[in-house]
Amino acid sequence: MDLGLLENSARAAVSELIEASGLKEGQILVVGCSTSEITGYKIGTLSSMDAANAVYAGIAPVLREKGIYLAAQCCEHLNRALVVEREAAEKYELEQVNAVPRENAGGPFAVAAYRNFKDPVLVEFIRAHAGIDIGNTLIGMHLRHVAIPVRVSVKTIGKAQVVCARTRPKHIGGSRAVYDERLL
Repeated sequence: MDLGLLENSARAAVSELIEASGLKEGQILVVGCSTSEITGYKIGTLSSMDAANAVYAGIAPVLREKGIYLAAQCCEHLNRALVVEREAAEKYELEQVNAVPRENAGGPFAVAAYRNFKDPVLVEFIRAHAGIDIGNTLIGMHLRHVAIPVRVSVKTIGKAQVVCARTRPKHIGGSRAVYDERLL
């Protein structure tokens, strides 16, 4: 497993998603990451802290530079709770839950975020502005209601499939409604 390649792939995917989605400072990007899938195994069967650290090292500096909050999705053993900075939880009035992710309960990527964040907390729900799903981790529950697929050049990280999404405001009204083109 080429850790440098994993880091570079993650960096490219997040950079392209930010560009395509128009994410702004202070918004939230959710990342779900199966390191088992990255290493070519069935999700939840062979975790890798090395792979998680490489993906985190690719994503986190890009988000930090842009002032975008990372929400690291835990696995189903923690009900897909999310690791966020306390600052983000307070800004978005997210209710903290009491758990600490571990490699076998939360997953390696959540552990990497928890260990590297300045002041990490876990929250149960979030409404992120965009997301990256690495290895079919089902991040959709953590996106705002209208999610739009974003195609990036990075199709896989390691052996895990990569799917990206942005969100947009709902269109409301009927046939006479007029929409702000900038929000489409």
